[in-house]
Order: sequence, then structure tokens, then C-alpha cells
Amino acid sequence: MKLSRAVGGAALALGAVAARDLVQKRHALQRNFPVIGHARYLLEKVGPELRQYIVTSNEEERPFSRDQRTWIYASSKEQNSYFGFGTDVDVEHTQGHAYIKQRTFADQLPSDQDHSWTLPSAKVLGGPRGRAKAFRPGSVVNVSAMSFGSLSPNAITAINKGAAAAGCLHNTGEGAISPYHRNGADLTVQIGTAYFGCRDEKGSFSLPRLKEMIASAPVRAIEIKLSQGAKPGLGGLLPAAKVTPEIAAIRGIPEGKDCASPSRHTAFHDVDSMLDFVEMLAAETGLPVGIKSAVGAMDFWEELARLMLPRERGVDFITVDGGEGGTGAAPLIFADSVAVPYRMGFSRVYGTFAELGLTDDITFIGSAKLGLPDNAVVAFALGADMVNVAREVMLSIGCIQAQKCHTDHCPTGVATQNPWLVRGLDPVSKAERCAVYLRTLRKELTRVSAAVGVAHPGLITTADVDIFNGDYDARSLASVYGYKEGWGELGPELREQVRRLMHTADHFDEQGRTS
Repeated sequence: MKLSRAVGGAALALGAVAARDLVQKRHALQRNFPVIGHARYLLEKVGPELRQYIVTSNEEERPFSRDQRTWIYASSKEQNSYFGFGTDVDVEHTQGHAYIKQRTFADQLPSDQDHSWTLPSAKVLGGPRGRAKAFRPGSVVNVSAMSFGSLSPNAITAINKGAAAAGCLHNTGEGAISPYHRNGADLTVQIGTAYFGCRDEKGSFSLPRLKEMIASAPVRAIEIKLSQGAKPGLGGLLPAAKVTPEIAAIRGIPEGKDCASPSRHTAFHDVDSMLDFVEMLAAETGLPVGIKSAVGAMDFWEELARLMLPRERGVDFITVDGGEGGTGAAPLIFADSVAVPYRMGFSRVYGTFAELGLTDDITFIGSAKLGLPDNAVVAFALGADMVNVAREVMLSIGCIQAQKCHTDHCPTGVATQNPWLVRGLDPVSKAERCAVYLRTLRKELTRVSAAVGVAHPGLITTADVDIFNGDYDARSLASVYGYKEGWGELGPELREQVRRLMHTADHFDEQGRTS
């Protein structure tokens, strides 16, 4: 009896669905094939998961392959991150694959006594411009800009605690300093076009509010975001539903109202006024001040280098973001087709300053999938002094690359404000995983530096990396990106400092002086 009722109920439900499908006009497939037409939408919904775990090969998936994600997961959990039985990469035929050239002998190798794998920056941030609070970052690997609002409170908490444990800087993103950024890590505060956290009632930049925000937290540097790899030249919209009382208070915006971020800054309007703004911020706060940008038209960079040549004004650091980057949401055309990829963009920017002999005066920071050791090595060879990691850090705290960051339905609680989903992310255990991942990345960079025969990844040069074109051609990194002799390398004084930094017998203070 119960079975017949169940069958009857199911038949009645299917009949109702069929009747609805036949009369509705929105979906032709369902109207022509009632009930069974729904299978198409179900398969479409679970298609990414099917491809991710069943269909695609270990090296096929984007933006991060299964092998890449496996390495990050294993590294963050202190599990075996080795791979057996050879590479999954089709190295004999893959065009553009980078190969690092090991050396048989070496003059000086990195110290392997520090098992936290400390890797300080080769350059003092703000040192060349004489900033009052110039310092040498203790890690060449740091956490890239990810705002509270884009990421959940538990995710920001875990990342900040992990960065603190690993001795890394944590970039706040343009959403200002939240309570979740105050868990121990030194901060780089980012200023975006909406001036969240440092804006007046009209949405314009407010220096007093910036100074108040900086005084309330361990801020070590200021980054002015001009654009980002995911959506360069595009403003954003924070819908009213997401402007909670907490986010409104943190960002300095009205509660429950749409908040539009403009595509351009209003505090300055060209390169000349931007440099005045940079120098004003540095003078008022004492902090190193830099810029972050994806790379498009080169006239901006050419004018910036020209105006910095007299060494009277200048940015302390430049963060170059690649067009392949992006931790959140973006229109497809911006994600796919606006701004050049990292290696091309960075090499163009670096070359512009190298032509004028300015590279030792600037700390270059790379961003865009550089949380993988092979990509990071290429970045250092091209002239990066530090790398910022974002999505890789998200993976280390539980992200499964569901690619639902823009829906507020992130299943692991990383990129959502949904309380039920957020509660699944334990910030304490995930903080430890974040810290272990960051230390492991430094460990891998130390080990590959030793393989190349140098004491620090900043000493890897373009001569140490070849770009393969299948199994019939290989070109040096320098020739691929048009580098001239000495480009991508530190000056003699910096090279000597970094060699001595990597050995315990010699010490430098934060200003780069011997002690």
C-alpha cells in the first residue's frame, strides 16, 4: 500500500512537471521534451565537477591543473608532495614550457639550517627613496590583495594568522582593514578607486581617515591599485544586499545601498599628479608607497620611468599583475582578453625601467599564478624581487576551484558571506595549513636556487631558464622577452648583500646596514 502511494505520488509529481514544461515558453528544450529535458540542465550544473574529477587529465584543467592543486594541498597539510613515475607534462611537445638549468658546481649555496625557510627580500622597501619607515621584508613570498567581502571573515582570519606564522606580509585588498586582518600579520594596505576605509562622505580620498586607519593596525606599506589582472580598467559594484552593517562600517559607505567603484582614481589624473600623490602619502605616513597594475598600453609606464629618472619623485615598489590573474568575479571579456599575461607584461615594464638604469631603485613584485615554484622561478629570473600569492593561498585553506566565487555559493566557505557556508571553514586549522604552504613554497624556491647554484632566488637570471618549443628548439628567457645584457639581475652591491643575508655569519638591519 505504501509502495503504491509512493509510486502514485511520484507519477503525479512528474505529471505536474510535464504539464508545466508543455505550457511554459522560456525553454524550448523542456517544451519539446518535457521532464527529460531537465537532465540537460542538471548535467550542465555538475559538468565542472565531472570534468574536474573524472574527465580531464592531471595537466589539462585550468586555471590550476589537478597536479598543481594536489601539490598545494599536500604542501599545506605537510603530506608527501612528491610525484612518482615521471612527469605528467608532455615536455617533448609542449610549446612555451620553461626549463631551469641546474649547475654541477656552485660558488655559494643558501643556508639550509633555518627550517622555517626564511627568504628575505634582496631589496629594502623604501630604502632608495629614504622613506622614514623603510624596511627589508622578511619573506619574498607574501599574500596578495584579497578583500573582506570578496572573501569570508573566516577565510581572511585564517590567511592573516597563517601569514603571521610564516612571517609574510598580508595585503588587505581595496576593501580596507577589517577586524579579520588584525590577527598578527604585518599589512600592506591597498587604496583602490573607491578609497574604502579612507574616504569622506562624498566618496573622495581623505588623508585623515587613511592615517587613522594606518595607526590602528600594523601597516608596513601602502599600495595604490590602478588596476588588477581580472578586470583592468573596470570599476565594480557592491550590491546593496551585500552592504551589511559590518562591511559598511569597515569600508566607510552607507549601509544597504549599492556602492559603485569607479574605473579610475579621482585623487590624481595623470602620471605627474600620481607621483605627487605618492610623495604626499610617503611624507605624511613615512611608509613605502607603491602601485599595482595590470599591463596594457605602455605609454603610462614610459612616462612613469621618465619622470622618475631625476630621482626626485618615485614609487617604492611596483606590483605587476598578469591578465591570467583573478580571485573573484569579472566579465568574460575582461578575464580572457584585457591586459597581457604576466610574463609578457612584467618583461615590458621591467625593460622600460632597465633602459634608464632605475631597476635597483624599485622593488618589483610579481602577481598571477606565482604561488607555484616553477612560475615563481621564472618571475625571479625576469627581475621580480618578491611574489604575491592569492588563489594558491585560497587553495591551501580549502578552496576546491569550484569557480563559484561570483555567486556567493562557494561550497568551502572561502569566497562567500553565507553564514552556513562560512561556518564550515575552521580558521584555526586552516591558518596552520596556510602557514605551512607559504613556508613550503619558500623551501622549494630555496632548493631550486641551490640546484641552480645560487644563494637566493633573486640571483637566478634569464641565463638560467630556457623556454622550450617542443623537442626541436629552446631559447633563453632573455631572447624570448628581449632582455639585454644584465637585465633581470641585481646590481653588484645588492648581489653581495643578498649573498651575505643568506648566511648566518652576516647580518643586516632593516635599513640594509651591516651589524
